[in-house]
Amino acid sequence: MGTRKEHDFIGELEISDDVYYGVQTFRALENFHMSGRRLKHYPFFIKAFAQVKKAAALANKEVGVLDADKADALAKACDRLIAGEFIDQFVVDMIQGGAGTSTNMNVNEVLTNIALESMGHKKGEYQYLHPNDHTNLGQSTNDTYPSSIKVATHAKLGDLLKAMEELKDELLIKAKEYKDIIKMGRTELEDAVPTTLGNTFNAFASYIKSDIEKIKYARSVMETLNLGATAIGTGINCHPNYKVIVEKRMKEITGVDFKPAEDLIAATQDTADFVAVSGALKTAAVRLSKIANDLRLMNSGPRCGLGEINLPKMQPGSSIMPGKVNPVICEAVGEACYEVIGNDVTIMLCSERGEFELNAFEPGIAYALFNSIIVLENAMKTLAQKAIKHLTANAEACKQSVLNSIGIVTAFNPVLGYEKSASIAKEALETGKSVGEICLARGYLPKEEIDKILDPKNMLNPQMTEKRKD
Repeated sequence: MGTRKEHDFIGELEISDDVYYGVQTFRALENFHMSGRRLKHYPFFIKAFAQVKKAAALANKEVGVLDADKADALAKACDRLIAGEFIDQFVVDMIQGGAGTSTNMNVNEVLTNIALESMGHKKGEYQYLHPNDHTNLGQSTNDTYPSSIKVATHAKLGDLLKAMEELKDELLIKAKEYKDIIKMGRTELEDAVPTTLGNTFNAFASYIKSDIEKIKYARSVMETLNLGATAIGTGINCHPNYKVIVEKRMKEITGVDFKPAEDLIAATQDTADFVAVSGALKTAAVRLSKIANDLRLMNSGPRCGLGEINLPKMQPGSSIMPGKVNPVICEAVGEACYEVIGNDVTIMLCSERGEFELNAFEPGIAYALFNSIIVLENAMKTLAQKAIKHLTANAEACKQSVLNSIGIVTAFNPVLGYEKSASIAKEALETGKSVGEICLARGYLPKEEIDKILDPKNMLNPQMTEKRKD
């Protein structure tokens, strides 16, 4: 194909006729080579931006500042992006200078050239429809870019919540299935007191349930947009009625109750909402990593570890040791969680760097935030489907760990007192004898009472006991 000439105030460039982006996108392609991840790798972000641009075009048409034929052509071009067409035309690096201007112009230029063709014109014939004068009418990068991040985040958090619900449900299934399997509780990797495997999985499910509520609240924070703020929040170059109408159109297009910020100046310079979302993601990542690591430890062995559960065998675990199988799913989930935790630091620092009326580091926020949501969603799904769903319990190993534990001496405390119980524990450690055997040999209690006290089932709930007098 041939080329076309496009210009900006810096100069003129020849652009290949087979691409829908223009001169400003081309300059961004030359300038930014940071992450290797381009807009096209985040189609949900492109969709969100197209929804914002469609709302803007229809609002400008309604307030009478954009001709109907231009507005309708732009709206149809937006629909094609929303449907997933032209994804390959979004080529700028996610990490970029300029507070997202390159992203906004990539969207403006692609939409304009799609619309021009539908109007019977050629790409680049901007005298008929201009990326800045028409597609960006009543807008600025400083309101469309953060608003699009919020719309995209809101949508993608919905996918994350579905994955979290799936994991919670799988954990609850295991909690019910293993409710009667007694196992040893541990604190600081040392024997504590008995619990059940069901209790363990129920606690894991409670973590996820709590995080679901936190993510839902964080998602609701994304429903406040600064559309109509334009450059710094004052609304310069924007029709007075645009703000109200564009929000109404956003609701119609997305089905979400997006609303305008009360203070557009504050909303344009403040990125703390993204910090709040990232904080909720980090909390979920910390808990998910804890679950994954506990599963690794419970699975350890198969003969020289705890061996309380059997994680599904996913792949050979060694290039040199035959028969070795590693807990690879739990390991990968942990690594994913560490990325989310690290991204939270990036988002915090980018947010803190905002000066005066705008935060120039929003692209860094968008990149880290989107990656966190994607990675966490995948980690939740992977743990649910490839670890929790098909794991099995070793009931006998769990039972033996309780019966052989010195930690069960704790059950003697209410009857014998701490000092005598500690003395029993010390002798058990030194001799290898069981705590019940030592208690009986010392004549502290009759065998029937010892058996009742040390029955693991009696250690799972509060018990009424009477202390023996010396």
